[in-house]
Amino acid sequence: MAFEAPPYLPPQVLPHAPMHQFSVAFGELQVGGLPLTQLAARVGQTPFYAYDRTLLRERVAALRHALPRSIQLHYALKANPMPALVGLMATLVDGIDVASGGELKTALDAGASPQAVSFAGPGKRDAELRQAVAAGVLVNIESEREVQILERHCDALALSARVAVRVNPDFELKGSGMKMGGGSKPFGVDVERVPQLLQHIQRAGLDFEGFHLYAGSQNLHAQAICEAQQQSYALALRLAEHAHAPVRTLNLGGGFGIPYFPGEERLDLAPIGANLAQLAERAVHELPGAALVLELGRYLVGEAGIYVTRVLDRKVSRGQVFLVCDGGLHQHLAASGHFGQVLRKNYPVAIGNRMDAGATEVASLVGPLCTPLDLLADHMALAVAEPGDLAVVFQSGAYGASASPQQFLGHPPCVEVLV
Repeated sequence: MAFEAPPYLPPQVLPHAPMHQFSVAFGELQVGGLPLTQLAARVGQTPFYAYDRTLLRERVAALRHALPRSIQLHYALKANPMPALVGLMATLVDGIDVASGGELKTALDAGASPQAVSFAGPGKRDAELRQAVAAGVLVNIESEREVQILERHCDALALSARVAVRVNPDFELKGSGMKMGGGSKPFGVDVERVPQLLQHIQRAGLDFEGFHLYAGSQNLHAQAICEAQQQSYALALRLAEHAHAPVRTLNLGGGFGIPYFPGEERLDLAPIGANLAQLAERAVHELPGAALVLELGRYLVGEAGIYVTRVLDRKVSRGQVFLVCDGGLHQHLAASGHFGQVLRKNYPVAIGNRMDAGATEVASLVGPLCTPLDLLADHMALAVAEPGDLAVVFQSGAYGASASPQQFLGHPPCVEVLV
């Protein structure tokens, strides 16, 4: 009896939010004013990440327009630490938030003022805290241990440490992709322990400036973000009563999400702007002289970046089309579904040099690695592609190259460009 392969039945293909931030001309995606094939030639290799300067500027400008003028915008460098991009962002925002000594160096090298840099992270090393004191940046304290170390370095360096308290609140950001506050968390100081910590900060002679609250990230629900901001503000007011100095900065966190997956819609900024306007008006009287800060990472840079990989081979296995590319999970772990997804979903993907192609097919985009985990797109409707074509993964400006295991299986590292 002859073997017969079972019929291939593709799953339902759901639509993504439209990716209109990059224009299309003559069938090619345009990035930084360049056709994709020309950009690839200029870069000199694939795969690569490309970030569009104009889109970065437009995103910051759109936020400035939607939010009260008094709200300060900080860029969370962990979203994308590419030095050229950080240098640009330092000219567009009011401050940079870092999470390691290495990121601190990147921010300062990029031209950020130490007065505008804050340093968070639950596991700051002794040497990193010494760096922070010497640089004069704001340290978001996350434990009693950090107070003790900072006091010692202040004495040794004859300098005063600028500090804020990162608070682990008694609430969560509803609907967030990653919850970083509320319940038992390694981040910050539990709210009930903050009054005691403030006394320790005063005894140590540290320069207290305010509070940092970050309840969660990647949230597309404006109402949930507004509620978290209101709760954070109210909590800061209560804690300020225990502080020996007035609050000069209140970091309300961020949490603004971008649409990655089918069915998701872009965040509505209008209610957030109205909510922050009310809080800013209250702060004039209730926290006089305090700056209200939003700390945003992926929302500022995520939609301005793409990952580009070249199709090496086209294979059909029992009716399923596989486009085998020179890039994969080792360079874009998030798109492969292994950076926090519980159930794998596709990022928006297109064949960037065939944007006006009439013929489409359901295909899977896979990388060169010898593992079935190396999957960038699973059963997506794409233009019919051949070896040499350029596949593009959108929404790749945040948590891309630096969040991926680039040494895995010994493939060459990717390039990043700002255009």
